[in-house]
Order: sequence, then structure tokens, then C-alpha cells
Amino acid sequence: MVDLNKAEPISWLNGKLVAPAQAMVSVFDHGLLYGDGVFEGIRFYHGKAFRLLAHLERLRLSARAIALEIPYTTEALTQAVLDVIAAAPSANGYIRLVVTRGVGPLGIDPSRCKSPQVFIIADALHMVSERVRTEGAKVIIAATRRLGADGLDPRIKSLNYLNHILARMEATHAGADEAILLNSGGRIAEGSADNIFIVKKGELFTPPVIEGALDGITRQAVLELAEKLGIKAREIPLAPYDLFTADECFLTGTGAELIPVGYADGRAMPQCPGPVYQRLAAAFKELVAIESAE
Repeated sequence: MVDLNKAEPISWLNGKLVAPAQAMVSVFDHGLLYGDGVFEGIRFYHGKAFRLLAHLERLRLSARAIALEIPYTTEALTQAVLDVIAAAPSANGYIRLVVTRGVGPLGIDPSRCKSPQVFIIADALHMVSERVRTEGAKVIIAATRRLGADGLDPRIKSLNYLNHILARMEATHAGADEAILLNSGGRIAEGSADNIFIVKKGELFTPPVIEGALDGITRQAVLELAEKLGIKAREIPLAPYDLFTADECFLTGTGAELIPVGYADGRAMPQCPGPVYQRLAAAFKELVAIESAE
């Protein structure tokens, strides 16, 4: 029995709410052994998950792309997320929904894993400092490259984030807040845990997913908001030159929401936080408030 009165993270494992200490997977789970699985990160505000159906649809598409059968319907997963939010110690936080290939013998053959495992964890989220939100993030161009669609399609949100981790390590070693990954062609793909937008002469640009960008839920919300606000937006390939010569730059992600960029490889952004960013950040905040109240 889970004590829902305790101010601690809560978990859901294969159909049941459990305390974090009881939420365990086997050391023979292929999600752990080989990164064989998919996941979603979901924010919840005022007790309501933000764009939950969009996240669950992306989860199902990721699973289909790697021939992984999720043993729960969308309706069941929706209820599971709602149960986790209801049991969480705070009305605002972050959820991680994970589907692994399940337990199997050593070896990468997935056909020997018969029971996929599903778990959901919820916790508080502290991703971005107030300094970064007000002064802007410092980003670098990482030497680590983003895997391209010819290797692993970026639309698959898999459990293997090693190249992103290595890129973040580069940023940390350089004293930066975030790393921007390029694809094999030397064009901008995304950040280690977020999508990237730049602004030139009031126009918004972001790389298309085929360039190596995750099809982010917050990214899509920003594109929708730009259209409503009359801000011209385009998905086009971008080179480091475009980043270095931009008027503004910002990052988007489920956990981070919208973050202005102040420096790119030591070059100061002319505007930070810029006017386009500020309009979109305010509109996103309003969007969250509206959708959380519905």
C-alpha cells in the first residue's frame, strides 16, 4: 500500500501505484542492458498533464517504429498518468513514462523478451536556474554529433541518450549550460535535451525533424503560437553560421519550457531575452494556464 500523504515521489509499475523503493526492474531487462525501449517526459501543471494525448501518441509511434508492443491501451495509460498525478506530493511536476523491452537472456535478440515493462515516475523538476531564465543560457557547439535519420530516426524517443549525454558533458566541461548537436552534415539538429529556435529580422526558424531534431511537443506548441501571433515561422536547415548571426535564440523542451540563449560559443546574442522570445514565452505561459484549467 502506498502512503499518499507522504511528500515523496510516486511511481506506477505494471498497473499498480507503488512506493519508489518498490519500483524495481530486473537487471536482465533489455531496457537497462541495451537501452531497448522508449519513453516520454510529461509536465503537469495544477494537477493536469500538459498535452498528454500528444505525448502518448508519440510514445506509441516510437514503440511501433522499434516493433515494441505496449501492453496497455491509450485509455489505460491516460488513467495511469492521472493516478500518478493525483498521488504526487505536488500539483506541479514532471512525469517520466517508460516502456522497456522487458526481461530476456543476455544477447540483443528482442524476440526473446516476452513481457514489456511499463513504469511511470513523478517528481519535482528543477532544470533551469533563474539566472539562465533572465540572462540567457550559454551554449556551445558540441563535437559529439546527433545520430541522423539514416542511423536512428530522431522521431524515436528511445532510452539510448548516450550521444546527448556526451554532448552535455562537453558543455559542462566548457562551463556552458547546454550543448547544440550538429548532424553528420554539419547542420544544427537540436540541444542535448531540447529543440532550438533562432530569430532573424523578426522571423522564426527551427530545424526540421529530418535534420535530427526531436519532434518536440513544446516545439510544436511554439510553432502554433507563432502562427496565432502573426510571427512568420519556418522549418529549414540551419548551419552554425545561422546561430552565430541570429538576432535571438532560444531553446524549448517539456522540462525547460522556453529558455533564452545569451551566448553561443562565446558570441553574445544581440537580444536576450529578445522581443520574439518574450512574446512567445508569455503566450506559452498563457496556453499552459488555459489548458490546465480545461
